[in-house]
Amino acid sequence: MAHLYKATVAWSRGDGDFAKGRYTRGHQWRFDGGIAVPATASPYVVPKPYVVEAAVDPEEAFVASLSSCHMLTFLDLARRAGFVIEAYEDEAEGEMTKNEAGKYWVSRVVMRPRITWGEGGTPTHDQLAELHHRAHEECFIANSVKTDVTVEGF
Repeated sequence: MAHLYKATVAWSRGDGDFAKGRYTRGHQWRFDGGIAVPATASPYVVPKPYVVEAAVDPEEAFVASLSSCHMLTFLDLARRAGFVIEAYEDEAEGEMTKNEAGKYWVSRVVMRPRITWGEGGTPTHDQLAELHHRAHEECFIANSVKTDVTVEGF
């Protein structure tokens, strides 16, 4: 059975000169739970003042989506293995490079989770590696992309 996920992306031109590319890239993402997220183009792609610095760009959202999916999968796998996690924080980074055709793409995402383990102990290095491997293998978002996704620092 397929599941349907929805997002509404809304933008309006405002006062800018559209024909000359002098218009805001600021827009809004709206989700079914009622949350609205300010979004924009990456400042690496579009110069100021046409981006909104306080907004999320699609590349950042892509990295956050991969990290979030990995974390949620990891938490469940760790729980099933008998471990307790008190906190999990990841400062993930995405790298944009050109592919063989000269097109930019997010070619690599590196996750560096810091995990605070609770009662029940800390997994061994091998157990931790296996948990991260399985989380990557089972993450829906990771299964949907061709980007190289790695976990470091455990």
